[in-house]
Amino acid sequence: MLMAHPAVLRNLVEQYDTLRILRAENGDAQVQQRMDDIAYTLCVATGTRDIDSALVAARHRLPGARPEDDSLLTA
Repeated sequence: MLMAHPAVLRNLVEQYDTLRILRAENGDAQVQQRMDDIAYTLCVATGTRDIDSALVAARHRLPGARPEDDSLLTA
């Protein structure tokens, strides 16, 4: 399976979280459509079938997400 770059995943997760707040505030149909689009993209990018699993998988792949991940350490 192809893996999405962590920067792409971070961007998608941030967009989804922002849109979730906007939807809670005004419930606009355009916001919901964009959320659906991002949810679909996240599911494809993470190989999952629902947005909750996709968010968990995406966040798990971000730098620093796992205890053994040393990607944030500098040499």
